Amino acid sequence: MKSVWIVDDDQSIRWVFEKALAREKISFQVFSSAAEVERQLGKSTPTVIVSDIRMSGTSGIDLLKKIKQQHPKLPVIIMTAYSDLESAVAAFHGGAFDYLPKPFDVEKALDLIRRILNSAEVEGKSEFRIAELTTGILGQAAAMQEVFRAIGRLSGSHATVLINGESGTGKELVARALHEHSPLSGGPFIAINTAAIPKELLESELFGHERGAFTGAQAARQGRFEQAEHGSLFLDEIGDMPADLQTRLLRVLSEGEFYRVGGYQPLRANVRIIAATHQDLDERVKQGIFREDLFHRLNVIRIRLPALRERREDIPLLTRYFLQKSAKDLKVNAKGISEQALKFLSTLDFPGNVRQLENLCHWLTVMAPSAEIDLSDLPAELQQANRTNDERDWIRALADTLDKEFLRGSNGVMGEYVKHFEKTLISKALQFTSGRRMEAATLLGLGRNTLTRKIQELDLDSDSTPETPEVEMLITPKQH
Repeated sequence: MKSVWIVDDDQSIRWVFEKALAREKISFQVFSSAAEVERQLGKSTPTVIVSDIRMSGTSGIDLLKKIKQQHPKLPVIIMTAYSDLESAVAAFHGGAFDYLPKPFDVEKALDLIRRILNSAEVEGKSEFRIAELTTGILGQAAAMQEVFRAIGRLSGSHATVLINGESGTGKELVARALHEHSPLSGGPFIAINTAAIPKELLESELFGHERGAFTGAQAARQGRFEQAEHGSLFLDEIGDMPADLQTRLLRVLSEGEFYRVGGYQPLRANVRIIAATHQDLDERVKQGIFREDLFHRLNVIRIRLPALRERREDIPLLTRYFLQKSAKDLKVNAKGISEQALKFLSTLDFPGNVRQLENLCHWLTVMAPSAEIDLSDLPAELQQANRTNDERDWIRALADTLDKEFLRGSNGVMGEYVKHFEKTLISKALQFTSGRRMEAATLLGLGRNTLTRKIQELDLDSDSTPETPEVEMLITPKQH
């Protein structure tokens, strides 16, 4: 009979799974420790195990390794409250079928469990050495979890990878993680920004040159391909590579060999290529700017890095991390940051992405006057630019909406729109203050009695009391 085992030392998480699996009529057992599971595995074997990564006693990763030694085909799903790359890679390296970062929706966990239960056969996964690496790639957002999964699944491969993402999203960090969690991790990782080197020098930088190949070439020189032998070569901003060098690179990728500038002896290219660009290569191919055949050679596996504005929920996590990192780099005490400041930072678009946030945290570590950073400590131009952009955006949106109303022939719209305006202002103020009316009134510049009257007039009391669900459907991280 197909069954599911849940392993977690947090009783509330076991309870939620019990309710959800019973509702789905899925056979299950729950365990509070890895030791209980090990004892039971001697008597019976489940169809799938769902285990937390950090538990008292034996950890989920250690349990995973023991299970894979005895039952290599048994799928194990690892749960973790630590949404970083290392947790994901450790899970996949250990042979996990998949991993779930907390908090997560139980329905998504059930979908994953059903997929395993309905599968006739689940292939085991090869184990590889876990590299001892701290990459600094963090993220709880779903889009970042997909990036972590991709790195974990590529950990046994040296396939060519194309990384897409805006400037400052961390493309080189991902490239380094791909290298250091790969079978080539013992070899060199060589990076070159193809857009930062003049066209006339780029060929020599990539392929090297022989003595006398051109004016000033007084000695032979290795290029990046030779330097990256038996390792990884990271070609950043490849979308800006000149057309003639695209042709040479294509020849290297297709034939596996190259010539130094001015050389006649072919050299083998025993290198893994990881390329990155902020450009839309599909569009550049259509425009004839980028070679289609080279694009297909590079686009074996594609990883897309989300912009920071697409993963706003990660901004508090990254801010605290960068404040700690800056303090360590500068050899000073790390500064804290208020919830109000974090909420404000989470509203910013950060066109420079993670790099801009890191630079901001470095500035705050140096310039903020107190041990805890408050909203008033943030750069004035940042606050003003954000306010101006926000005002411009919502005023433009309102103007567009009113144009449509008037074109439809609507009359008397002012009363309805003022009501929506006031309701939105008050609802958001109450949400920001967790329902504390005195604080909300201060934020809005109203008296408490005026706010209470407005809440009654706009019927906001009925909106502010959420229904209590029968079963809590979101599993949140436990505190150790």
